[in-house]
Amino acid sequence: MEILFKTRKMQKRMNSEAELVREYGKENARVIMRRMMVLHAAECLADVPQKPPDRCHALSGNRKGQYAVDAKQPYRIIMEPANNPIPLLEDGSIDTRSVTAIRILEVKDYH
Repeated sequence: MEILFKTRKMQKRMNSEAELVREYGKENARVIMRRMMVLHAAECLADVPQKPPDRCHALSGNRKGQYAVDAKQPYRIIMEPANNPIPLLEDGSIDTRSVTAIRILEVKDYH
């Protein structure tokens, strides 16, 4: 899957082990790097495991249209489909089988 980033700063952080360790700590950085490898290896969003430890899931409320994968509790990697246009199913929901590009928005505890 193609991975884009909300900002250059986020891109630099997510592609540097040293930056991840500095920002999130060693253990969380290790988990984030594993999740990024899973995202890179997936052909589409539907290929990202929905069961732990990755637990890719759709968000709701003011984050509707975004997805998250678990990092070290309580952090999540928050992303959104980056296909243009965003592929939709007949019911208006996002067609995760057709999402082949994502944009990483942030890593945070949104609870």
